[in-house]
Amino acid sequence: MQAVLKSHKIQVIRPYGCLNATNALEFERDLTTTLAQEDVSSLFVDLADVESLDSSGLMALVSALKLAQNLGKGFQLYSVSPAIRIIFELTQLDCVFEIFEYKAELLV
Repeated sequence: MQAVLKSHKIQVIRPYGCLNATNALEFERDLTTTLAQEDVSSLFVDLADVESLDSSGLMALVSALKLAQNLGKGFQLYSVSPAIRIIFELTQLDCVFEIFEYKAELLV
């Protein structure tokens, strides 16, 4: 995973491909490492390039959200495709995560 923007204590991570059991631990490690940095106040996860998400990938996001909340940091999801969004809706996690539609909202 790669951070693509760092500005004003906001870090953006843009995973790509499949978030599944094969790479969920690495993805979670990237998220937690970023959140643990003292100079980061908020983490944005841009899911525009994610093709599929299984329970392992979803749990990595949930774990990172819990860590962010415990650390008093922001955690938002952006550019969630309809195919991925339905996973959040079926698990009712769309009510738990802050989900934004467009990357343009990152600039606000």
